[in-house]
Amino acid sequence: MTSSVVEASARAMGVEATRDELVVSLTDGRKIVVPLAWFPRLLHATEAQRNGWELLGDGVGIHWPEIDEDLSVAGLLRGTPAPAAAS
Repeated sequence: MTSSVVEASARAMGVEATRDELVVSLTDGRKIVVPLAWFPRLLHATEAQRNGWELLGDGVGIHWPEIDEDLSVAGLLRGTPAPAAAS
C-alpha cells in the first residue's frame, strides 16, 4: 500500500484545538497532532472560533466557517503547514 492510498482513505471524525496544537482524530484510530503555529488563522482565532469546525465531505477535510480556514486530512498527514503570507 502506498502512502497516497493511505492518505486518500484517511477521514477525520473529530477535532480539538489546545492553546498550542491541533489534534485531529481519524476514523481508523490514528490522531494527527500539529502545531497551531502552522496555521495562523487558527492560532489567532478565539477558542469559540476554533471549536466551530465542520467536516468537509466524508471527513476528507475540516472547515472553520468563522475564520474561512480549510484543511485537508491528506495535507495534515503530509505535514503541510499553511503557505506563508505574501509580504
